[in-house]
Amino acid sequence: MNTQPLFNKQVLVFWLLLFTAATNANLHAQEPKEDEIDMLLDELFFNDEQFMNDILNSFNTNNFIYTNVSFNSNTFFTGRDSGIDQFNMVPQISYYSASGFNISVSGIYYENFSPNWDFTNVSVGYYNTLGQKKLFNYNVGYTRYFYANGWDVFTNSISLSLGVRNKKRTLGTKLTTSYLFGTDQSFQIVSRSYANLNLNQGKHYSLKLRPQISFVIAQQTIALEQLNTQNEIPTIEYIYNDIFDLLNTQINIPLTLITKSWDFELGYNINFPSRLETEPELKTTGFVNLSIGYLIDFI
Repeated sequence: MNTQPLFNKQVLVFWLLLFTAATNANLHAQEPKEDEIDMLLDELFFNDEQFMNDILNSFNTNNFIYTNVSFNSNTFFTGRDSGIDQFNMVPQISYYSASGFNISVSGIYYENFSPNWDFTNVSVGYYNTLGQKKLFNYNVGYTRYFYANGWDVFTNSISLSLGVRNKKRTLGTKLTTSYLFGTDQSFQIVSRSYANLNLNQGKHYSLKLRPQISFVIAQQTIALEQLNTQNEIPTIEYIYNDIFDLLNTQINIPLTLITKSWDFELGYNINFPSRLETEPELKTTGFVNLSIGYLIDFI
């Protein structure tokens, strides 16, 4: 009996999961303090390695816009090599208000796919904290996806995230659950834990190292290809199974330089994809990420 995974659904589920986790709302409903907005930016964006409290010292953070462009040197789907070496780029622009409302628009560009611009997504959401010490936080969001090729399997996403950190903000963890739906549906969980190290602090800049580990668990469909013989005529029968399992573990080691209004990040990522029963042995993969962000504060 030969086995064969349905790879396309797995690929799109993973990328949609990342965008869902990346563009959810994260703003306090009261007048925000610097540490709360710091936590917001830290949790929010696609590359998930922003740590920007030094930028925010120069701004009135009641309302602001943040723009970010991320570059990844290679493209892997749930840590798996698709056989095509290509970079990808993710631009994003987001608006946040002190009322707790926020909206983000982002998309992804692949070097060798056709069309190169895969999809655009628009997200809205709401963020708040729990407890007097505000060490716990949650955010809920909705995302709508617009595909360049008209793909309609997953066009909507609803997500809920729960986060916790220590008082010194040196350790933290976040758990995000997402429900994707369209003509099909899927459910995913992402767990991310990080440590924050301040390497150098100046009057107008800071240099930080923030290693983190992420786990991606998702529902996907597996097709088993079975050869049957009826009346001496061989036929192929496909048996479809839905599974919910760990797909990838990723370690990210980012170095971030923060100035008055800008942040620059250079990091290396290592994927440890988890083999499913229908897959051959999987290799560890890695890539370099680079991101540039700019924050605009206004009343």
